[in-house]
Amino acid sequence: MELSVETLAMTLLALAGGYLCGSVPFGLLFTRMAGLGDIRAIGSGNIGMTNVLRTGNKGLAALTLLADALKGTLPVLLALWWGRQNAMGPYPAMGAGLGAFLGHLYPVWLGFKGGKGVATYLGVLLGLAWPGFLVFVAAWVGCAVVTRISSLSALIATLAVPIVLLLFGYGPIAWFFLLMSLIVYAKHHANIRRLLDGTEPRMGQKREAAG
Repeated sequence: MELSVETLAMTLLALAGGYLCGSVPFGLLFTRMAGLGDIRAIGSGNIGMTNVLRTGNKGLAALTLLADALKGTLPVLLALWWGRQNAMGPYPAMGAGLGAFLGHLYPVWLGFKGGKGVATYLGVLLGLAWPGFLVFVAAWVGCAVVTRISSLSALIATLAVPIVLLLFGYGPIAWFFLLMSLIVYAKHHANIRRLLDGTEPRMGQKREAAG
């Protein structure tokens, strides 16, 4: 499908709207409302579910995971509906998804220092290509059961997603998730370094920081 000026404009608008949704720091807001202080002062300093879990509040961590995923899914579904109504294809939805993803990674409200994006990646995936969502979950769970390393499981899952989407003919959406997967890998550079060194902690193992 040719990317018209109207489609490009709507994609950029969806990107901006998605960014605003994605930049809401739910992990920080939830922990503050629960009286747990600033989540950025503990563990890795990130605002995502993994760091919220280090407060010991599993329910709050699960709520953060859900909220961080939905802030990717909802803008994508809205933009996908709009794109279909106006014969724009998936491009506005991809713009919204990328915006939400970048908003979580680089929220303007927190000096552009956010999370690592896995939950929001998963939410965008659910909205744009639900079979890829199933692939992600299966790959993550399988790797987690074998290795008990959360970061490695996320890296394996985000590697599997664009490959499977390409094999199933998802075209531009597959390449879009390849881009997002590369960003996830870049954000996990410290984890990758520890994995190579054999020092990355396993799930349930305490540590001072997660990187």
